[in-house]
Amino acid sequence: MSIRAETLHGVRTLEINRPEKKNALTFAMYDALTDQLNAAGADRSIRAVLITGQPGVFTSGNDLQDFMEHPPSTDDSSVVRFMRALLACEKPVIAAVTGTAVGIGVTLLLHCDLVYVSEDARLALPFVALALVPEFAVSLLLPRLIGHVQAAEKLLLGEPFTGAEAVAMGIANAALPAADVLVHAGRMAERFNALPPDAVRETKRLMRASMKENIAQAIALENAAFYQRLRSPEAKEAFDAFFQKRAPDYSKF
Repeated sequence: MSIRAETLHGVRTLEINRPEKKNALTFAMYDALTDQLNAAGADRSIRAVLITGQPGVFTSGNDLQDFMEHPPSTDDSSVVRFMRALLACEKPVIAAVTGTAVGIGVTLLLHCDLVYVSEDARLALPFVALALVPEFAVSLLLPRLIGHVQAAEKLLLGEPFTGAEAVAMGIANAALPAADVLVHAGRMAERFNALPPDAVRETKRLMRASMKENIAQAIALENAAFYQRLRSPEAKEAFDAFFQKRAPDYSKF
């Protein structure tokens, strides 16, 4: 199973466990994450959810072979259901990130409540490089966090950034030595055992209430553009180039 789930001390840990493929996510893995998030939300003994990967890799993003076989062409696709479950989770969601986080691996961090990254983490949002567009309100949230020009560098040019930069950008709480990230994130998650769960849930709801409608609108706009881009000649060239291990040629567009 490529998603490992374990409950300990009131924390449901969801571990992306596909190191041989750099934790690339498949539709089946998204389905498993969705089921786990929904189950954790319904279990009153669970006070927080912790999402992590393998040492040195959080996730390299979508498994592109699987992605092309199961393209997210509707709002009922596996990745959309997963992100919907993440946004709907009333309990605190904590992320522990070491090493590589690409695409959806960065996107989901913007919807977590606490994020801890390794100092050597390397994060990137290379949607445009694949002839696609940002997803799940990234085009709204990232410029809001860091300003238009910095967001343009990350989204238009796909410039990677470090764990320390993620903290400075407001995406992460702290950058730590890689060996300390999961332990620290687990300790922070366990702190919710000593807090009143209904007050935690209600505070999380209030913190997100003012942006809820804007986020939903941004996701709808992004999804429509994303589905259209997937069918575009540019995207075909980008994916053909990836699988053929060559540079894409956009001179004809």
